[in-house]
Amino acid sequence: MNSVAQKVVSPGQIYRKSDDVATLFARARTCHQSGQFAEAEIGYRKILKKRPHHFEAWHALGVCAHQMGDSLTAERSLKRALLLDPQAAFTHYALGVVLAVAQRKDEALACFDKLIAMKADFVEAHFQRGNVLLELGRFPEAIAGFDNAIVLDPHHVNALTYKGHALHHLGRFAEAITCYDRILAANPAHVSSLTNRGAAFKDSRQVEKAIVEFDRALAIDPDDTAAWVNRGEALLVLNRRDQALASFDKAISINPKLALAWLGRANILMLTGEVTESLAACHRALAIEPNSAKALTQLGLGHALQGDTKTALAFFDQALTIQPDLEYALSGRIFVEDFKDDGDFALLQASRSEWWRQIGSKISKNYAARHENDRDPARRIVLGYVSAEFRHRSAALCYRPVLVNHDKTRFEVICYCGSPVEDDVTNSFRQVADRWRSVLQWSDDQLVDCIRADKVDILIDLSGHAEGNRLRIFAQKPAPIQVSAWGYANGTGLPTIDYLFSDPVMIPAEVRHLFAEQIHDLPCAITMEPTRTELRSSQPPVLSNGYVTYGVLNRISKISAAAISLWARILRSNSTSRLLIKDYHIDDAAIRSRLVEKFASHGITPDRLCLMGSTSREEHLAAYRQVDICLDPFPHGGGISTWESLHMGVPVVAKLGNGPTSRLAGAISSAIGMTDWVAVDDDQYLEIALRSTPEQLSKIRHELPDLIASRCSPVAYTRAVEEAYRTMWQKHCGELEV
Repeated sequence: MNSVAQKVVSPGQIYRKSDDVATLFARARTCHQSGQFAEAEIGYRKILKKRPHHFEAWHALGVCAHQMGDSLTAERSLKRALLLDPQAAFTHYALGVVLAVAQRKDEALACFDKLIAMKADFVEAHFQRGNVLLELGRFPEAIAGFDNAIVLDPHHVNALTYKGHALHHLGRFAEAITCYDRILAANPAHVSSLTNRGAAFKDSRQVEKAIVEFDRALAIDPDDTAAWVNRGEALLVLNRRDQALASFDKAISINPKLALAWLGRANILMLTGEVTESLAACHRALAIEPNSAKALTQLGLGHALQGDTKTALAFFDQALTIQPDLEYALSGRIFVEDFKDDGDFALLQASRSEWWRQIGSKISKNYAARHENDRDPARRIVLGYVSAEFRHRSAALCYRPVLVNHDKTRFEVICYCGSPVEDDVTNSFRQVADRWRSVLQWSDDQLVDCIRADKVDILIDLSGHAEGNRLRIFAQKPAPIQVSAWGYANGTGLPTIDYLFSDPVMIPAEVRHLFAEQIHDLPCAITMEPTRTELRSSQPPVLSNGYVTYGVLNRISKISAAAISLWARILRSNSTSRLLIKDYHIDDAAIRSRLVEKFASHGITPDRLCLMGSTSREEHLAAYRQVDICLDPFPHGGGISTWESLHMGVPVVAKLGNGPTSRLAGAISSAIGMTDWVAVDDDQYLEIALRSTPEQLSKIRHELPDLIASRCSPVAYTRAVEEAYRTMWQKHCGELEV
């Protein structure tokens, strides 16, 4: 079959030499409107050869060049047009757009300002001006620009949308939602507004409402990846991990180059202990967006879980260089610095001060502290406890004994619970609280208003910088007295928190000036409710085994290279001894393998190690029955793990370091009178670990319950806490009289 050859028309052949200017312009404009930019450009240039002062041709050439990505030609052409007609509003507008796209924001703003001065009702000039200000992070000014556009055109969808974005950035979520509501009132199927509305609900903690919006958007457009990612993040807040992972994976299946979806996946894998796979997902995100501060932060958290503090801190520093006010990078760095070998009190408090400078101070300055509490020094004091861990978590073991034993004739207890799941432990807290508030999905403003309405006298933070914290509300100072306690005993760096519970060993007098809070000493920095008696063994296992078993029942992330080196010295010094290490991250085969390799590098063969992964709580405590002596890790020591060990009759070898977390185990042992188990250096740590005979270990196992009961029983500890609260309250009441 013969094919018919078609004549290919090259750019410019549609024009004839005989064409006059009007014909050339008509043909060039037709090409321009149909997207044939190269042909249109040729036509405009032909016109300008004939008529160098043709304003419309210069203007159209500038717009055409911009659409072709030639910003230099676009700018020059539009400026030539303005020389011919300085009052040409659309040319000023086009030049402003060109300058904005070229990232010459200040010049673009000047261009839009000049246009608005000439023609105040030019809607798109107000909108584009707002858009440039939004990109510059000048959110209040951007909102004013969008408002001007909306006044002129109440149905301007882009102005309403971007105003919503600016309000979202400022944390003014309710106002952002109002913007999206206006769009949806006119077009209920506007997908991006449904997704944006859901994101505003999500970030204001109204996650169930958010999920409804994302599902509405996805019912209209199942391929809306922004809705899938945001849906995953909302589900994760509710701890619905499987559904969240499915949402992130769906987004990835639609667009494999979506960094946020990979990061969502990485986050869930990290929470479920699959750290190696999580890091791989993080690297996928970083390959897509090399300057993603979120990806760098997530990598930092992953390496921290593996105990690689140096690498973790390097990733946090990279993230904060890109985005200095990225809150969870700041908090992540605070968390990881507690694991740093050369960390000290000054360094640790400096990081907390940086959080205050970047986050807390900006919140605090917008709120005036106003308290109308009755200043009667003798009346019943209203206590407000704020935590995301009123559930099966180790932190809850610290403060449940206090809440259970409060004297309700002298203190009223209100719990503000931000737990994503509720269990039998949650119910136990609910039963001892006089009032219970489930605040997971409450905005900061809603929570602050409630605390003030409840007339809380002393507000106690139980989370510090840990996940789920509400430090932002503490920055607003909703109660006249604020305290940081137990769940996070290292201090927050917030000047709006008045006191920090501790003890003289954990925070020595000579470093207390470094803290934002005033240190108030208790019998021990933290306490723990006793373990069940039937779980304990009456005899140390050395009596039946014939060898000493050391134990480390702490997170893998606390096991530093220096600690492994010293523990290897202990094992080499006692050639028959064994070391039991238990943590749920040991379920990760890669982490387990690396741990074995680290000991092997110090001459310790795998048969000397017993590695245990995740178990039930009872099985975890039962593991102490296999241990004669626990070895506290450093520089980040154990808190609950130390108390668990002591309650189970197992002494703990601890070493005092240069920060609160590196002194906590030593502080606990000192509090019950076991100062001879607290070392000041490696050699003393080694000597303590090796000195005890089976008979001495048996004696200690029998004596420990009474030692704890006589010095730190839950009731006695709670009375000391209550005395502290009364002293704080009386001091506050006395300030009124001064």
